[in-house]
Amino acid sequence: MQAVYLVKNGEASAAFELRDHQVSDPQAKEARIKVEAFGLNYADVMARNGLYREAPPIPSVIGYEVVGVIDKVGPEMDANLIGKRVVAFTRFGGYAQYAITKDFAFTIINDLDAGKALSIATQYVTAYYMANYVTNFFEGDRVLIHAGAGGVGTALIQLCKLKGCEVFATAGSQEKLDYMKSHGADHVINYRNADYETEVFKMLGNERLDATFNPIAGSTFKKDFKLIGSGGRIILFGGSERSGKKWGILSTLNFVRKMGMVLPIGTMMRSKSIIGVNMLKIGDNRPVVLQRCMNEVAKMVMSGELDPHVGGRYDVSKIAEAHAFLESRKSIGKIIVTW
Repeated sequence: MQAVYLVKNGEASAAFELRDHQVSDPQAKEARIKVEAFGLNYADVMARNGLYREAPPIPSVIGYEVVGVIDKVGPEMDANLIGKRVVAFTRFGGYAQYAITKDFAFTIINDLDAGKALSIATQYVTAYYMANYVTNFFEGDRVLIHAGAGGVGTALIQLCKLKGCEVFATAGSQEKLDYMKSHGADHVINYRNADYETEVFKMLGNERLDATFNPIAGSTFKKDFKLIGSGGRIILFGGSERSGKKWGILSTLNFVRKMGMVLPIGTMMRSKSIIGVNMLKIGDNRPVVLQRCMNEVAKMVMSGELDPHVGGRYDVSKIAEAHAFLESRKSIGKIIVTW
């Protein structure tokens, strides 16, 4: 088979090569998928830039999610699964024509659009886990969603509106503000034109937020900590503010410095919570949780209760272009790559 190899850290234009790759057989509780398409996530950009600790050493095949048809199963799997079209998590290895998945890491999607199906995996499952599993929300709760026009942001807006929340969302262009409003966001802020902390405080008056969903970290963490009130939560699930900086460890140290230090006793006294989310670790250590979230999200998407937005479809020959587009922060919704 062929696979897209990450061969160099840095600019997308020089980072990838299409190479021949040995097809693997599934082990006891695994299935092999003939891949139709794979999805991109911002963690892929971080891996390409050498900033994602979990990523395998280069040269390697990265990628967290695929859509395709099961063509072979391990000896402890149901043979009737062969021929089923699924969306599946891959712990890397997704940028390939064949991929291996675990017994808990896929769900059947029938004829669902590949782009919408790929949204289910990393992005909508991450959002569901954050909004429905590690915490909960009620009608009237106020939540701030950073990068609200991205795949996870779109999912969070939809999930939080289903719960009756008042949603504040940030993005960097008028197109994205309009997009977030169309998906249900109540208040939208262009962070390029105004300081989002100042704008949210104006809207809140004497009130405070119940939660923020933050994939940026860095300087935004302190702002979010001020914006949440008693019982408030900051859900951290990324560090995109670190991406694109040129000074190696110095940039990393500055990124950490901007977040400051939070003492546990301080969070208790103020009744504020900080929740860290890394879905790779959930998959590694809590696979039943991952499976439960994936199955629930798939039901909601296939029933129309959730509606993922596909913001770009690229042929595999355009993988560098797809990566650069995602990294540019100009993308909206899910970006997929097809074979």
